[in-house]
Amino acid sequence: MKRLLTTTVLLLLAIVSIQAEEVSQLVNVLGRQITSLNGEWNYIVDVQEEGYYDYRMNPTRWGFFRNAKPVKPEDLIEYDFDAAPTMKIPGDWNTQDDRLFFYEGTVWLKRSFQFEKKENRRTLLYFGAVNYDTHVYVNGRKVGHHEGGFTPFNFDITDELVNGENFVIVKVDNKRHAEDVPTQIFDWWNYGGITRDVLLVDVAPLYIENYSLQLLSLEGRRLGFSVKLNKAAGGQNVTLSIPELKIKKTLTTEMDGTASIYMKAKPQLWSPATPKLYKVEIEMNGETVTDEIGFRTIETRGKQLLLNGEPIFLKGISIHEEKPNGGGRANCSADAHTLLSWAKELGCNFVRLAHYPHNEYAVREAERMGILVWSEIPVYWTIDWKNLHTYTNAERQLEDMIARDHNRANVIIWSIANETPHSAERDNFLGRLAKHARQLDPTRLISMAMEVTSASNYKNRLNDNMNVYVDVISFNQYIGWYRDVNDAPKMEWEIPYEKPVIISEFGGGAKYGLHGASNQRWTEEFQEKLYQENTAMLDKIDGLAGTTPWILKDFRSPRRVLTGIQDYYNRKGLFSDKGEKKKAFYVLKAWYEKK
Repeated sequence: MKRLLTTTVLLLLAIVSIQAEEVSQLVNVLGRQITSLNGEWNYIVDVQEEGYYDYRMNPTRWGFFRNAKPVKPEDLIEYDFDAAPTMKIPGDWNTQDDRLFFYEGTVWLKRSFQFEKKENRRTLLYFGAVNYDTHVYVNGRKVGHHEGGFTPFNFDITDELVNGENFVIVKVDNKRHAEDVPTQIFDWWNYGGITRDVLLVDVAPLYIENYSLQLLSLEGRRLGFSVKLNKAAGGQNVTLSIPELKIKKTLTTEMDGTASIYMKAKPQLWSPATPKLYKVEIEMNGETVTDEIGFRTIETRGKQLLLNGEPIFLKGISIHEEKPNGGGRANCSADAHTLLSWAKELGCNFVRLAHYPHNEYAVREAERMGILVWSEIPVYWTIDWKNLHTYTNAERQLEDMIARDHNRANVIIWSIANETPHSAERDNFLGRLAKHARQLDPTRLISMAMEVTSASNYKNRLNDNMNVYVDVISFNQYIGWYRDVNDAPKMEWEIPYEKPVIISEFGGGAKYGLHGASNQRWTEEFQEKLYQENTAMLDKIDGLAGTTPWILKDFRSPRRVLTGIQDYYNRKGLFSDKGEKKKAFYVLKAWYEKK
């Protein structure tokens, strides 16, 4: 028990390993004193990055970040944010400006705001996510740089702020590179922009940066609580209150600014049937951080998954973070609620949030609705396995994903990759990630979406060296779509590992409203038959503990170019991009009703 609690403290310490120009990620930003900078932002499209480089491609001190204005009539300044058009933030630029539909490159965004400085207070500038390479300036001074499109980051901008009018300018570049995470090729839309909330967070000079509250074991119902301050500071009293459980405990920090405790309690356990959340308050020096936290356990026993000590079958679906009625990056609770309601209507108790960490709103909404979550970093397809920077980037995204969501009861699986080609370099890369994830959070399961690489006629054998690193064996298979449509009834599966199995993807495409014979591709009848044959096939797999078919709804992808059918949409959804149910929806729903 003590070892597990110590490991949790190590989690809070380890996630501080960030670039020097940032301050550590502020956990549970929604439970703090915040001011939104969401709304209309001016933007300038900068195809050749003249706002950042001079004509010899050297960074220029006269860049757009200065927000310069002419002082004399003869002054030459060839940009003007205040005269530029605006777009809504959070939001992607691809669906807000028709000229930018396929655009990958640099866009500058600017927002002015009024601010009054407070004595003995600090202000953090928080971004929920920006895709992909981000430089941030406040009042013309650079405050930091961040790489990665789906995790939060923040800067202490106290010293850059002035009383009265201030401005923040963000240079966003979503160009793809081979060494990025994800890499150059991926099967979803590369939505560019500030895609999640921008917030000012008011904190004291010494504040609670991160904390962990977990049910450590069912035996004795023991809770573990640990806390980390933003600085090494001993002797600080931190009080944990869970009023409904009549818990009120005060801890004193060690010299490194951390403290931990464990205690007995008998909370009602969180589950899909009873998604109970408790109000939690964490107070220090008169300031309180509020949260809602549920308590549950997740573990494996042989080929079974156990939630709260009882076997559970994960009736899931994969979801991309795209708005429910048409394209565009989903970015609010309403978007999340609609998508998750469709999953609930399908009979799901589980979702795979693919292929990157989704918005915190989505994870929290799923938790309130009683939906378990698989959360994933975008180590996708042909990652540059030999590149140290690529690994460091992937590890940072893993740390940030875990840091943000490690108190969410519904998150049960951290996924480290999807469909990666086998090699010794890949095994080393992913093995390191798996070990790191387990060190950061030993209370959850580790998995990844593997590929079946060994097949002989109608016998498929899963053979992946990563089996020793994961708790759950997960793999993608597309019998009936990328393999002959009549093969599913003949298939045999050999999975030589004594671990639970999740089929992380299966499915096929159909255009909503297109009807025809069951052997005619792209018809709803074809997809319907594929689901009928696949579900019957999956019933024969020993140790099957769940599935997350591909995918809830049609989503945009530049790889899907078939005119009149795909039109830059992946059509494997059970819902159309407008939210219309296809016939295969009812097949999967009926199968889940029997589980």
